[in-house]
Amino acid sequence: IRARLSVNLSGRSLGDPQLLELIASELDRAGVDPSLLVFEVTETSAIRDVAEARAFAESLSDLGCGVALDDFGSGFASFLYLKTIDCGSVKIDGEFIRSMTRDQSSRFLVNAMIEMVRGLGKLTVAEMVEDRETFELLREVGIDYMQGDLIGRPEPVEDIDFSQAVEWPEGLSPKRES
Repeated sequence: IRARLSVNLSGRSLGDPQLLELIASELDRAGVDPSLLVFEVTETSAIRDVAEARAFAESLSDLGCGVALDDFGSGFASFLYLKTIDCGSVKIDGEFIRSMTRDQSSRFLVNAMIEMVRGLGKLTVAEMVEDRETFELLREVGIDYMQGDLIGRPEPVEDIDFSQAVEWPEGLSPKRES
């Protein structure tokens, strides 16, 4: 499995006309495969200006980068953004993920989000995967990707060797390779 780098964008970044030019020039300069880079747009920043968020996401997709709608389920109009913003994946808010092993309603909501997102042809990402029980439950329900301390702790980008395949922690392996 190849590592993908996820980059969170602030709400202010979406309105910065120079950011897209900077991303394009840095990708070209570094010779990086843009499909290995995923930009995460938080649902709350998309709420501020849907048209701006949609245009920004389309531009990133045109560059070949991935776009994820981050913290899905935490905002007021999640379904509108899921429908209107061109994103390849949806990152389910960690508050749902963290409590799903002990809270039936969180488990139900996570399952519903996975089915809905899949029905729209997008990939699912679970954030805040911190223990094996949560990992196994997410694997059973068919989540596409997982992030969190159990999988790997955040580290400075300069310390990451992108030429190496991802090593899963002992005893953990994905349900399927993506």
